[in-house]
Amino acid sequence: MVLYPAIDLKGGRCVRLEQGKPDREKAYSNEPATIARQWVKQGAEWLHVVDLDGAFSDEPRNLASLKAIRAAVDIPIQFGGGNRTIEIISTVFDIGINRVILGTAALESPEFLKEACKKFGKKIAVGIDACSGKVAVKGWKDVTDVDAVDFAEKVAEAGAGIIIYTDIARDGMLTGPNLEALRHMADRASLPLIASGGIARLEDVRAVAKLAPDHITGMIIGKALYEGKFTLQEALAVLQKNTLSS
Repeated sequence: MVLYPAIDLKGGRCVRLEQGKPDREKAYSNEPATIARQWVKQGAEWLHVVDLDGAFSDEPRNLASLKAIRAAVDIPIQFGGGNRTIEIISTVFDIGINRVILGTAALESPEFLKEACKKFGKKIAVGIDACSGKVAVKGWKDVTDVDAVDFAEKVAEAGAGIIIYTDIARDGMLTGPNLEALRHMADRASLPLIASGGIARLEDVRAVAKLAPDHITGMIIGKALYEGKFTLQEALAVLQKNTLSS
């Protein structure tokens, strides 16, 4: 189980949104690279970086900040937000990013998803952001009628490496993850999952780790870390204890 501290970029700053809503924003730092170094110092093995400006438009808008983060740390980074052409994906990989996350484009263009997976293989992840079991796109502004579990199987068939599953209603709210929806996805999806959204307490970390260890291989934690609900070291200790007891 890998913990992914989240760094959400907006206007060059590190911010968090509630339920992905741009008008419910809280800024934490003007120096995302400093935040990245902080997470590595505390034991992070991966970073989860999202370009929120890119998610709300058609291409990444914070590549300068992404480059600064890449230069600041030597652990793997996964990056999402506006990755909607093969050229953009290539640019992101050229920066030295280890995994690229597709979202809106993967749903809207199955052929693009297949092309990306054919060219870049398992380094392609797909973010499935769900609201009441339906996939949301374009920075979560639009909720489709596409079933999240059905889409997960199409993602697997296309050749992606991993799915990042987010429950929009819980994201940034510190109300706890939607364990029922997460288990449903884990039981049905053939790809490994990274869980995202709502983790607020160490008990939430423990619950997700125990939920489906053969299918859920990681979890993304954002606001809980920034608000000091627990430290990354404490969360990592919970995972280690869970591993030793299983």
